[in-house]
Amino acid sequence: MSHSVPDLDAIGIKAEHHLADNFRREVANLLGRNNTNFPGAQPVSFSARHLEELQQEDYYVCEKTDGIRCLMYFARGDPDSEMPEIHYLIDRKNEYRYVPGLHFPMPDDETFRSFHVDTLVDGELVLDSYEDGTQQLKYLVFDCLVLDGQSLMHRTLDKRLAYFKVKVLEPYNAMYKKFPEEKQHRAFVIEDKLTQFSYGIEMMFREIIPKVKRIHGNDGLIFTCRSTPYRIGTDEHILKWKPPSENTVDFRMRLEFPVLEPDSEDEADGITESYQDYDAVPICHLFVMLSSNEYRHWDKMYITPSEWEDLKAMNIPLDDTIVECYKDEQGRWRFHRLRDDKMDANHISTVEKVLESIEDRVTEDDLIRLAPLIKTAWKKRQATPTSESRPPRPAPPTMNGNGVKRKFEE
Repeated sequence: MSHSVPDLDAIGIKAEHHLADNFRREVANLLGRNNTNFPGAQPVSFSARHLEELQQEDYYVCEKTDGIRCLMYFARGDPDSEMPEIHYLIDRKNEYRYVPGLHFPMPDDETFRSFHVDTLVDGELVLDSYEDGTQQLKYLVFDCLVLDGQSLMHRTLDKRLAYFKVKVLEPYNAMYKKFPEEKQHRAFVIEDKLTQFSYGIEMMFREIIPKVKRIHGNDGLIFTCRSTPYRIGTDEHILKWKPPSENTVDFRMRLEFPVLEPDSEDEADGITESYQDYDAVPICHLFVMLSSNEYRHWDKMYITPSEWEDLKAMNIPLDDTIVECYKDEQGRWRFHRLRDDKMDANHISTVEKVLESIEDRVTEDDLIRLAPLIKTAWKKRQATPTSESRPPRPAPPTMNGNGVKRKFEE
């Protein structure tokens, strides 16, 4: 079953350049940094060496949603206007889109008139599709960087999520419980994402992934270390696992069309110089990023005439786009999808790690077999005297409205 990816431009209003720059500086100040680039963490591809990592450290796991990654910024509006609070989605291109109609009351406010500002959460937009034909746009939150001006980035993952749940999500849900008629006006539903102890892998594969695949799609798992702080940029402690057949790379694609020499018919039409044959299937060159605006040719993408016709049918410019590719059984890079949500191809270091994952071929069965060892190691850490400084293990956040909710074994 194919799933529609949410259209950000249909959800929010893109901020023009000057305003977006102002918000980028605001967010950078909120995070205590000078860099105004996209402030989100990026996972690394799972490889065989990470099997040991899951036994050495406490990790949580959640399903990897097939949606659009966005941070959400709860900004200050004009206190004297009708918009004292404003909310922006920040996509991976670092573009800001204003989303109207959002409101997040403070805890213990029975009037629901107060609201959070100077807050930054991390999540993913998904479009849930149900068997009765209905759809529901949702924003699934999986981390909280700053809450009401207070940085949470140095805190453990479970604490960051607990702050979000108690301070933001519970008052939000209470408001819509009291005023259910207001649900129809919200741009999307806010939920926290199901998080499970890393040794609960089998339940993820057997129960949760089949459920979410039907609703909004799934392409793997995300393991996040409990004890490490939130890290902007590549985070070696966020592990992206995909089935070996679904490991992909985002390349910059540049097209090379064959050059034809004019024949007698061309000359009769006044064409006397060689020209590119745009009706032919081009050579699809794939490039990886070395640094900003510096690329290296990596390989070519194999494409059949029918696949090329499908690409042309999109009626969008294809040269110099970002394409997500996978390796087929013959070792050829094949087209998976266009990545119009990304400005750059993967860095060469990321590509090398994906290739490592492809070579290692850590399978679903490998992870399930490892689960008892992960659980034993986790229990041992909790029982040793050296873990006295370690806070008591909290239960991870439970599932949201996707219909899967369960107590996890201690």
